[in-house]
Amino acid sequence: MSNAETTTRALSGQAGGGMRRILVRDLVLACEIGVFRHERGARQRVRINLDLAVREEAVPIADDLRNVVCYDEIVSGIRRLAEAGHVNLVETLAERIAEMCLADARIRHAVVRVEKLDVYPDVASVGIEIDRINRLP
Repeated sequence: MSNAETTTRALSGQAGGGMRRILVRDLVLACEIGVFRHERGARQRVRINLDLAVREEAVPIADDLRNVVCYDEIVSGIRRLAEAGHVNLVETLAERIAEMCLADARIRHAVVRVEKLDVYPDVASVGIEIDRINRLP
């Protein structure tokens, strides 16, 4: 069992209800990121993966988008963050993504992975994965 699954199960028990997971897999964006001179003013590809544990509300879904966390809004928010200007560290971008997601109190847990894809010719990616729990009530 992964850390995300373990945390999701623990949060589910605390919330008194079920949990739903939202997954965003392999979102590839070009953004200005990096601390080195040659990375300034240049865009490079990053791959972003999210695993979000969402507390299920008492209200039924009823096939109504208003009753769920919308993954389109999450992806659009990530795109806005990537377009917001130069970021030095993948850690910073990951923290900003987690903060954006956890601003919704229904999202109880976020695992965010950000990878730079074009750093080394013989390495598929380098990056960071962070694991954050929402402290909002």
